[in-house]
Amino acid sequence: MSCGDPHETDCSEVLDHLYEYLDREMPDGECTKFEEHFDECSPCLEKYGLEQAVKKLVKRCCGHDDVPTDLRSKVMGRIELIRAGEAVPEKSVLEQAQQESAAAEGPGHQAGPTDTGAPTEAARAE
Repeated sequence: MSCGDPHETDCSEVLDHLYEYLDREMPDGECTKFEEHFDECSPCLEKYGLEQAVKKLVKRCCGHDDVPTDLRSKVMGRIELIRAGEAVPEKSVLEQAQQESAAAEGPGHQAGPTDTGAPTEAARAE
């Protein structure tokens, strides 16, 4: 997306790093460049406002759920692997957690993306 007007900081750069700005994960000098860009570019300001509203909504609706300690550890471990440039396992952290959960629950229970926690047909038949 670009508004078509020339800016010191290009629209694509602003949009590529919008979440770093929203999450306050960029240096102050970069933040200043983004703020100047938002002052002169209404399409980017609108996109910023929309993403900020979505972030607030997610926090309000989902911010109260406690993340299981083991899942948090696995996610943080995966982030560290990526930052270090090391190979990352093929399975997602969610898939690994679901498999471990299913194994812990025993036979007859298969975790999947739509798992509701209810026993499978095979488990009910036992």
